[in-house]
Amino acid sequence: MIYVLNTEINSAIPLSIALTNIYGIGYIKSKKICKNLGFSIYFKTKYLSPKNIRNILKTIDNLGYVINTDLKKQKNLQMLKLINIKSFKGLRKLRGLPVRGQRTHTNSKTAKKINFKY
Repeated sequence: MIYVLNTEINSAIPLSIALTNIYGIGYIKSKKICKNLGFSIYFKTKYLSPKNIRNILKTIDNLGYVINTDLKKQKNLQMLKLINIKSFKGLRKLRGLPVRGQRTHTNSKTAKKINFKY
């Protein structure tokens, strides 16, 4: 197992899929990272050297991707901003109700589980 940005990456799968385990990096971004480094999308993670891992970290930084805890903080601050300005979306999120206009009479069980109260 390899650790990149405090995320455990499986060494048996291709690099383009393994990078998607990092919070904030999807398949499209991982393909772009592989392309910038000159790796095939089928390149196995177990063949990475420490130098390659450093290059991956530099590439992620150079491309300006917001990932892991920074992304979580940013999303949380956006939600707190919506709550502070008392927007409809923020108030619905605050009460733990569906945000995007779904029915609440019978079907809001999932939203009540997901939308925790701030």
